[in-house]
Amino acid sequence: MQSLNLLKSIADAKSNLRKSEQKVADYVLENPSDVIHMRIVDLASEANVSEPTVVRFCRALNYDGFQDFKLTLAQGLASNANFEQFSLNSKDTVSEFKQKIFDSTVGNMMRVREELDSDTLEAAINAIASTNRLELYGFGASAPVCDDAQHKFHRLKIAASAYSDPHMQMISATTLTETDVVIAISQTGRTKDLLHAVKLVKDAGVTVISLCPSNTPLADLASISIHIDLEEDKDLSTLMSSRVVHLVVIDVLAVGVAMKLGPGLLDHLKTIKRSLKSLRQNDKRLPLRKPAD
Repeated sequence: MQSLNLLKSIADAKSNLRKSEQKVADYVLENPSDVIHMRIVDLASEANVSEPTVVRFCRALNYDGFQDFKLTLAQGLASNANFEQFSLNSKDTVSEFKQKIFDSTVGNMMRVREELDSDTLEAAINAIASTNRLELYGFGASAPVCDDAQHKFHRLKIAASAYSDPHMQMISATTLTETDVVIAISQTGRTKDLLHAVKLVKDAGVTVISLCPSNTPLADLASISIHIDLEEDKDLSTLMSSRVVHLVVIDVLAVGVAMKLGPGLLDHLKTIKRSLKSLRQNDKRLPLRKPAD
């Protein structure tokens, strides 16, 4: 169990714990910084349970005992001390909300990095590398992520198209075959039009890769589900970091596909680089005009 995920793991496991163990879970979730300085007798007293209950709680989370649990909790808090979720208020200065937004985004990226399953990523990379045609579906803030992915996979000689219009997604869905792949991207995993399109392609035997939260309709529909679980301020939709994390995951997939396709791709990428030179202004600076006398 990764230290950065410990508090989330406790919250997720809480419903499966005994009632007395849930008291321990509640206290730890509310007071993690205090728990790392406690003895087992102190935690038992604060949670109003017995010391054996604390031990059972730790073992239910796959730790050898309280000391092992406390060490992991301390490491997690130390690693994540500066990257907690933020909330804004009207009195925040530019310097303050800049710091909050960057710290929250970095923290989210670190958490997702720890949670991403390598086997799932490898399955997605293999599917993309061997596809005949790659289509990307997303709405709202997920649409530019699809556009970015289209650009990246085009560079890798993969026929890719991105659609953020429901009608175009329907048309795309009806033309795909079992040799094709769809990447569906969603911050919620619950967008109705997106789910409808994905159901169509699944019925056609198309491999669907999802980038969305776990335990959502889209994750359940996908052939390969890459879980992006973030706890964000729902009232600050313009500041959510889901889009940034999705972009990084697309980078991971693109690098994986490039490695899968082998060194022969390098010459192709060099050709692209040379062809783009003509679109860029050279480094020569225009001489400054002398001011008129």
